[in-house]
Amino acid sequence: MEVALELLGNWADALVQLLLQPFYYISILFMMLVYRRQVLLERKLFHVRLHSWGLQTWRTFIGGLLAGISVSIAIAFLGISLSAQAVWCIWIVAILLLLLRVRYLCFAYSIGILGVIQFVLGFFPGWTPEGWIGTAAATVRELDIPALLALVAVLHLAEALLVKLQGAGFANPVFMESKRGKLVGGYQMQAFWPIPLFLLIPAYTSGAQLPWTPLLGGDGWSGGFSMVALPVVIGFSEMTQSMLPQVKANKTFKRLLVYSVVLLALSLLASWWKPLMIVAALVSFLAHEGLLWYSRLEEQQNSPMFVHPELGMKVLAVIPGSPAESLGIRAGESIVKINGISIRTKEQMHAALRKNPAFCKLEVRNLQGESKFLQRAIYAGEHHQLGAILAPDPDAGVVLVMKPVSIFQLIAMKVQSRNKTGAQLGKPHDSDAAEM
Repeated sequence: MEVALELLGNWADALVQLLLQPFYYISILFMMLVYRRQVLLERKLFHVRLHSWGLQTWRTFIGGLLAGISVSIAIAFLGISLSAQAVWCIWIVAILLLLLRVRYLCFAYSIGILGVIQFVLGFFPGWTPEGWIGTAAATVRELDIPALLALVAVLHLAEALLVKLQGAGFANPVFMESKRGKLVGGYQMQAFWPIPLFLLIPAYTSGAQLPWTPLLGGDGWSGGFSMVALPVVIGFSEMTQSMLPQVKANKTFKRLLVYSVVLLALSLLASWWKPLMIVAALVSFLAHEGLLWYSRLEEQQNSPMFVHPELGMKVLAVIPGSPAESLGIRAGESIVKINGISIRTKEQMHAALRKNPAFCKLEVRNLQGESKFLQRAIYAGEHHQLGAILAPDPDAGVVLVMKPVSIFQLIAMKVQSRNKTGAQLGKPHDSDAAEM
């Protein structure tokens, strides 16, 4: 009972710390900006909204809260040493990286870089500058990098599970250029989760001791424990033109799972053999970059999925609540006939729908190449394409421009797209605006 009461009291103190720190609010605001920008992109490309940025924000807030509870429990058994100064140090590095590229707002980068800095400072033990530089150097020297890298590994394990469960729900259809310069359909998959962590840390107090001994920290836990709040942002970004969103999310889940297990193993080994610390720190951000590079290479080598077949029109996405959704049409399927008329262009599709404006009969070819026959009444005011967003024409239309985005461009709420003649329509938009 004594331990439970002290845990509850420490949690209340940590909650106050969390509410007084600006970082958790910054992460939620950043998340809202990203989802709002995605809605603007949908309206620009398709003149319709497929997602609600408010609902997306709420989903990631709840997912992040549940992940934060789970990770906090896991880290309580691993053990970590972290001060308030260390929290500020980690977040300052993360925000500086954010100014370079949005997806660098990831502790895999900031903690990995701090590990490299600590390794370099180890060659200059007598260097003790004055002022804030000396304070920052002393804080970095005292960081328990292996434990922090273990935290990064556990966070990415939680991220992998969130991608598996929610990743496909954050897929936004886009038009992009293939490696041959043709316009194809695809998906931009971005999601962020703000994670409030409540971390048990060793403390020399006269209070109760934990009924278990955390894996890291050794005898430091014999003097009691305390708790510190650490707000974290995790998220992922993928672009795919060769797979359905759920397939891509499953692949990302498996790769993140391998990454987190390898990093966790290296960080635990580094806690027992210090020379491995620099290896684990480098793996933290270099392997993270490697996952992104491999994903892009995979997309380049695979054939585009969302292009029109010889017969029919490929469906890129379906508007929620539309006739296409009620008919059971799915992304990746092809509409072959409407009211008995074979279609190969949007003009033919509109003409076939006008043949019987009150009712339609469809022949749709599913992902297995089998035909299914659908029919439904059509009511006034419903979408002119039944609510199906079709793959683009290969030589005409508006295409998303893939360029890195900074936090300033995100705040400006501008997206960059151009038509196939090269006319400029907006400001830069990022294909990898989130981290994996």
